[in-house]
Amino acid sequence: MSEPTQAIHLPDFIVEWVDVGVFVVNRNMEVTLWNRFMSNHSGLDADAVVGRNLFDCFPDLPKAWLSKKVQGVFLLRNFAFTSWEQRPYLFRFPHNRPITGGVDHMYQNCTFMPVKGASGEVDSVCVTLFDATDVGISQTELKKAMARLAESSNRDGLTGIYNRRYLEQRLSAEFDRCRRYRDHFSFVLFDLDHFKRINDTYGHLAGDEVLCVVSRRIDELLRSVDVMARYGGEEFGVILPATAMQSARILAERIRLVIEREPVEYKGIPIPVTASIGIAEFEAAAPSHEHLIRCADVALYHAKASGRNRVACYAPELEAAAPPA
Repeated sequence: MSEPTQAIHLPDFIVEWVDVGVFVVNRNMEVTLWNRFMSNHSGLDADAVVGRNLFDCFPDLPKAWLSKKVQGVFLLRNFAFTSWEQRPYLFRFPHNRPITGGVDHMYQNCTFMPVKGASGEVDSVCVTLFDATDVGISQTELKKAMARLAESSNRDGLTGIYNRRYLEQRLSAEFDRCRRYRDHFSFVLFDLDHFKRINDTYGHLAGDEVLCVVSRRIDELLRSVDVMARYGGEEFGVILPATAMQSARILAERIRLVIEREPVEYKGIPIPVTASIGIAEFEAAAPSHEHLIRCADVALYHAKASGRNRVACYAPELEAAAPPA
């Protein structure tokens, strides 16, 4: 004869061994059930938790948020849910994924379920805690990859600074912001003088090196809020938030001197470089950010026509000598 076996209550067995955290609290936030998953990950067995206030056992829990969530279930008598994207975790449990996952805790989705007593009234709330770490890591990595892709689409492939598309987006946004809040900013447009001659004399690879070195040197002069981009082949644009024309001119002179002062060395050969620079300041009456670009371009044309390697600020009288739009 076979040995007699002890009867197993299947629901209790499932709750105890399921790979999901399950615990139950009453209206006083006292724990009445604590399954094996919760014991294994918290380090506290059911005997140490059941009958005690949950927040006494785990003082690091978000007490105000969790109490409100549980009381809402008592009041409305229906389910509630929170995902790891809303709150990464309820309990700061460790996870068993590789450290390359980039997270130091288990991501958790939580469900809050009303539990009725013998009277038919809700007397407890059952909280189920699902390990969503794999999903969290995957989605986080996807978001990072998408952010890197978006960032790379905004960058110039040669110099690594922003490209024209991104510059015009930021210029449009800054134009709208200044019009709305009555703020001000300036836009600087500069062009490397006789760049075709550099390419013809030293080669296109040397020309590429000139563009990259000039970009790095100018970037070191700018504030974190400034935006520099490669606007065309050898043409660059800089957005200077909260900067009036005179302050922009001071910076533009520094840019011009930095470019002129030190030749770019390519394969041991020093290549002299200069730049012509045009500046335009935001005007509330301007119809659009394209008008600001046009004004900076007019000033740049004047700087070139006046002998190059100089700075010019836009003024309406410069329009007479400007090329057709």
